[in-house]
Amino acid sequence: MAEKKVSLPAKLINGGVAGLVGVTCVFPIDLAKTRLQNQQGAQVYKGMLDCLAKTVRSEGYFGCYRGAAVNLTLVTPEKAIKLAANDIFRQRLSKDGQIPLWGEMLAGCGAGTCQVVVTTPMEMLKIQLQDAGRLAAQRTVPTPAQAGAPGLAPSLVAPPPVPPPCRTSATSITLELLKTRGLTSLYRGAGATLLRDVPFSMIYFPLFANLNAMGPRGVGAGCQGDGNERAPFLQSFMSGCVAGSVAAVAVTPLDVIKTRLQTLQKGEGEDSYRGIVDCTRRIISREGPSAFLKGATCRALVIAPLFGIAQGIYFLGVGRDGAGLPGCLISI
Repeated sequence: MAEKKVSLPAKLINGGVAGLVGVTCVFPIDLAKTRLQNQQGAQVYKGMLDCLAKTVRSEGYFGCYRGAAVNLTLVTPEKAIKLAANDIFRQRLSKDGQIPLWGEMLAGCGAGTCQVVVTTPMEMLKIQLQDAGRLAAQRTVPTPAQAGAPGLAPSLVAPPPVPPPCRTSATSITLELLKTRGLTSLYRGAGATLLRDVPFSMIYFPLFANLNAMGPRGVGAGCQGDGNERAPFLQSFMSGCVAGSVAAVAVTPLDVIKTRLQTLQKGEGEDSYRGIVDCTRRIISREGPSAFLKGATCRALVIAPLFGIAQGIYFLGVGRDGAGLPGCLISI
């Protein structure tokens, strides 16, 4: 697969636009994923659709976009770093226009490592905002112990209304964390984030590159007549969807651990964890291995279109065409 040089500004702009469009489309499903993964005792939600329906009912339509402002702000540098770093590493590891499989995996590893500097605080803040509604709703759901306690039959007691979640903002959370715990508090769960993002990138980028190279090729518009060929938009989109969903499901157990570690406020009877090993041990002993797949469907539904849209827009060359920057997108 031939590797063509691309200007760094074009990489960053393309990656940023791709991330913005992708996140806007799939954020409600990501919110459902976070809430499902954090459920331990009282089961507030039975699944993704139930979660979204209850969220709209109790918090309104825009409740499904709680935390979206954080993502929309930080996803631009995150996706730009991820996609641009992968391209740069691929170019460095290629020889005579070709890159071996181990080189593709190593490039993905480097991309996943680079993005953590932005991903960790972004996920940290986003999770607090996304999970606030679940914690508010959980107060009205009896735990298994409470349900078995003597007293009036549940059917004879009118359920109390769900109180609206406290409308905290990412700014207030950030300032409070910096004031009370310091800068390192924003990087809580950085190790788990690294363990999730590095394997994800090692699976995703080689798989995408090979899927994208299988279909028909077309002359890349805007390449100043150099005759370089690249995959059409639909092919890049579908390759991104397939590669993204496969990689997302594969690392879901690591995503569950990361989400649990980064959640600061816990519901009644929910565990707090001292680290990755402690979190893994407690989940296995108290919830069983199946808990590591919580939110797997949501995650696949989020990542597939997110990376499909991202790769499609990235390959369209928005940054190059919009800013008049030189260079073509990489042809893989």
